[in-house]
Parts: sequence; C-alpha cells; structure tokens
Amino acid sequence: MKAISFAVVVAALISSTAFADDKVSVQLDYVVRGNHAMFFVAKKKGYFTKQGIDVTAIQRGTGSPNAMRLVGNGNAEFGFGDLPTLAVARSQGVPVVALAAVNQHSPLGMLSLKSKHPLTKPQDLKGLTIGVQPSGSTYVFLKAFLTVNGMSMDDIKQATVNPPYENYLLLGRVDAVPGYIDAEVPELEAKAGGPGSLSILQGSDFGYKVYGSGLFASEKVIAEKDDVVQRFVNAYMQAFADVIQNPEEAADIIVEANPEYASKKDVLVKQIEADIKGTFFSPETQAHGLGWMTSDAWTDTTKILLEQGAMKDPIKVDAAFDVKFLGRANALKR
Repeated sequence: MKAISFAVVVAALISSTAFADDKVSVQLDYVVRGNHAMFFVAKKKGYFTKQGIDVTAIQRGTGSPNAMRLVGNGNAEFGFGDLPTLAVARSQGVPVVALAAVNQHSPLGMLSLKSKHPLTKPQDLKGLTIGVQPSGSTYVFLKAFLTVNGMSMDDIKQATVNPPYENYLLLGRVDAVPGYIDAEVPELEAKAGGPGSLSILQGSDFGYKVYGSGLFASEKVIAEKDDVVQRFVNAYMQAFADVIQNPEEAADIIVEANPEYASKKDVLVKQIEADIKGTFFSPETQAHGLGWMTSDAWTDTTKILLEQGAMKDPIKVDAAFDVKFLGRANALKR
C-alpha cells in the first residue's frame, strides 16, 4: 500500500513539474503609467495563466536605458520602454529586440507652463532653462528634437533633474521639460490648472517622426525561449485590445495591483485615452494589427537618431525588431 502511495506521489510531482507555468518577470521603464496597463490587465484577467505563463513581478524602472540594460543582462525576460532608446542601446551593444511598437508615434514633446513660458514653435525654447535627465529617453529626444529644428544644446540652458522631474517645472525651477504627452501631461495638467494650462510642442508635429514606446525582450530569451515569447505576446496583445475597449476598467485594474495609485485613477484613464487618440494607431496597425512595425519605419527612426547625433553608430535595422510573434498573435484574433 505504501509503495502504491509513493508511486502516486511521485507521478503527481512529475506531472505538476511538467505542466508548471513558465515564470517570467517584466521590467518597466518608469513608474506605472497608462501604457503599462496591458501587463496588469493580462495578469488580472488570466490571459497569462491561460498561456501557461506566471508573471512573478512587474518592476518599476528609472528610465528606458536602464530597462534595456536590465533585460539585456537577463534580470527580466520582458521589458517596456522607448524604442528610439532601444536603437541607441543596440548601437552600444545591448542585445535587446523590439516585439511591438505600442506607441506608433512618439508621444514625446516639450512642455511648459503656458502662463510663464508659452511655446508655439521650437525656437521659443532658445535661452530657456530645460530640465534634463542625461541618462533617460527624454534626453535622446531633446537632442534630436533641437537638431531637427535647426538648434543644438548650446541654444538652451540645461539643469540636471531627477525623477519625477515634472515637479521642477511646477516649482518654477526650470522653464520647460521634455515629457510624454500620454503620461506627464495629464498628471501635470491636474496640478497646473487643468486642460489648457500647458504649452505642448509634440515632437511628431515638428520633425521627430519615430516610434514611441514598446514591448521588448533580449536576444537570448528570443533564441532560447521562442515558445514562451509567443505565448507572452499572445496574452499581451489580447490585453492590449481590452485596454483600448475599456480604459476605465484598465485603470481600475492598475489601481488594484498598485493601491497607492488610487488617487491617480483619473490621470491613468486620461493617459490611456491620450494614447488611443494620438499614438496607438497608424496605417500599419490598420493593415496588420496593433503594435505592428516595419523595416521602413525603423530605418527612418535610426536615420533621425544618426543625423541628429543621438546615436553615434549605425545598427542593423532588421535585427532591432521582430514581428513574427506579433503576426501570429494578431492572426489568432481573425
């Protein structure tokens, strides 16, 4: 009887091990924002579980460059961050690959308090004190934005700031900051007097036509865990569609996972709505589905970065992104 019981226990252990969910972690680029909702929605609704994946952690970050390094070094299987910064990281030897361009258009722009320093054109930035975080994606943007509009860093005054650097603008310590219209703007407006209280120069309106933020993984994970990557992308894209359909629900799920964000629920909704209105969609997503990327768009992105000095060395564009997982995931919905 004991021998039979022991055999049953061993068989159960072997079975549970064989079918155990694959454990992965996610590295965010910054504090939690609206365009991070897909991770929390997929986890809450069981999409990851249905794909045999256990997301053990969704870690907040200190900027896109660091998120790239952490994923490239194997500290997390998946990451989320600014894709132009991913191109710069690859030029520096960081082995990360874009899996989806969540923001088809860069949501980065220059922000100021309209009552103090109204901005109508890039040249209005000349002589102003700009808050910069030298190691962040906003710095990559600032250099490129100035250059494409016939200026350089010498035309502004730089003040090094630490996250959350938007507070420096509200306190009047800087005149303008580079920031995300789908992240900082709703939060800043809530503190600065409501809609219309900010001057906003969106980069995509003034020559900075590149991808925004997106999902990525390391070359090693893609090579060694192809099936895990596919199942993760399947769940992520299912959640992406849900976020677009119901921003309010997505914000509730973010708050449930991050109770300290309860007072920011309205901001989270506005962040998601800003992306729905301005960055999630493009002709490519209309043709191929959400998150789609093309070699032409990546070539344009790297060209801008090279021409404007944000990236020193060219990269192999087709190695910087991989849409096969996205293609399969989108095909599941048809």
